[in-house]
Amino acid sequence: MATPIVWRSDRQAPSLPEVHKSIPVPQTASILKKLLAFAGPGYLVAVGYMDPGNWATDIAGGALYNYTLLCVILLSNLMAMLLQALSAKLGIVTGRDLAQACRDHYSRPVSFFLWVLCEIAIAACDLAEVIGSAIALNLLFSIPLIWGVCITAADVILLLYLQNKGFRYVEAIVISLIVVIGTCFLTEIILSRPDVTGIAKGFIPNFEILKNPQMLYIAIGILGATVMPHNLYLHSSVVQTRNYADTVEGKKMAVKYATIDSTVALFFALFINAAILIVSAGVFFKTGHHEVQGIEQAYGLLTPLLGVSFASFLFALALLASGQNSTLTGTLAGQIVMEGFLNLRLHPVLRRLITRLIAIIPAVIVTAMYGAKGTGRLLILSQVILSLQLSFAVFPLVMFTSNKNKMGEFANGWVVKIIGYGVAIFIALLNAWLLFQTFKGS
Repeated sequence: MATPIVWRSDRQAPSLPEVHKSIPVPQTASILKKLLAFAGPGYLVAVGYMDPGNWATDIAGGALYNYTLLCVILLSNLMAMLLQALSAKLGIVTGRDLAQACRDHYSRPVSFFLWVLCEIAIAACDLAEVIGSAIALNLLFSIPLIWGVCITAADVILLLYLQNKGFRYVEAIVISLIVVIGTCFLTEIILSRPDVTGIAKGFIPNFEILKNPQMLYIAIGILGATVMPHNLYLHSSVVQTRNYADTVEGKKMAVKYATIDSTVALFFALFINAAILIVSAGVFFKTGHHEVQGIEQAYGLLTPLLGVSFASFLFALALLASGQNSTLTGTLAGQIVMEGFLNLRLHPVLRRLITRLIAIIPAVIVTAMYGAKGTGRLLILSQVILSLQLSFAVFPLVMFTSNKNKMGEFANGWVVKIIGYGVAIFIALLNAWLLFQTFKGS
């Protein structure tokens, strides 16, 4: 039997070394103080589950099928809660983020291949966020899309400034923007006066989804756009910003509170994704506007259909907050992946400029050549690329956290192992079907 490969922890600096263990954790404080000390990383992760890439599928699902697909949003978030909990556990127990773990375990060619795939996925995700922000700026301030794409590059400066002030400032701005998104959609729900009974029934699984090919396609789109591969790398790193004790007891405490943090944060993501679909169902399905499937269409119809002048404004404001939030966390994920897979450390300014340019250059070219129609197609392409890469992050994560040689007593039990691999296979099969249908349709 082959000798198990262990972590080569002496060969790499800590993940995100500039903020590693920079946030103190009280060892003997109350439960509330410990919860507050660990609160933050989960919200950075939750941002990826409410980014602009999810909006189109949620809008289409509500406009076409009322509240039926709410159960799909619930299922996708439950899967996300499991995967993010595993990601946090990996980072806390081993002191390695997922990218470092892959570099430690696999050969250099395999590790390099995984890095290339991950960089493409992060660029694709960043592309969706840049386009989403540009659309929001266009809707709010009539800024041409091409200039809106360029303006989003400014988040690089903001992230550098916040991180130099302390990682808590990054978390604070992210949480604040989540509150803005949640407030906007809570207001939209109240204005749309949805059917509460219909919402409750929507969270119950409906076998009609499997019988209707078009409904199934949108359902898989919602599932495929929800779990983002870069979030798994991100979470395994940012949980290490907490200065927990490097003992079995200290790690147990950290795993417990980090899991609570991410689970609570993902409930906020569940609310926002469900809110987008509920508003779409309560406004567009109810009024017979089943053709609404895009962000611009939804923005243009909200005010006249609801009869409230600021309804469309709130929608666009939430989109802008979502796009800006996602670019912040996507840029952080880019740094984690490059440093983790390659052990290559660039100046933060240079690293983030590279990440931003990879996303902005194709967006500028397509916007200049094809306008809004082109950016819509580019948004769809970005989600297809994300679907392709997802399994290359999920399977290693489940494998590493199930390995006793790497995790010791923290290794997944047989129940979690079965569920974890089941989720990984389920996601892989769904994304394969989604890709087949996407290319078949094009």
